[in-house]
Amino acid sequence: MNIEQHHYDVLRSPVVSEKTARTQELHNQYVFVVAPTATKVQVRQAVEKIFSVKVDDVTVVNIKGKRKSFKFRAGRRSDRRKAYVRLADGQSIDLSVKA
Repeated sequence: MNIEQHHYDVLRSPVVSEKTARTQELHNQYVFVVAPTATKVQVRQAVEKIFSVKVDDVTVVNIKGKRKSFKFRAGRRSDRRKAYVRLADGQSIDLSVKA
């Protein structure tokens, strides 16, 4: 596996919501769903290589899956790991979809 592919394995997807849009505007922070085994250093390296930006800080959060019922059967959503990545001043990432 080459190094470029490893970066894409660490970063799964960006989280796009009203809350993350607000954190982008106020704190220059971006939120990504990352691999369950990803470390802060791996997330930093992946974001810097993929988007060509300078990362100031990375905070990683584990989110437990909620218990839900699916058609009268008890079920559970899967656990997730999110990374909050703060960029250096003047840096930005364009996460909009281009069709």
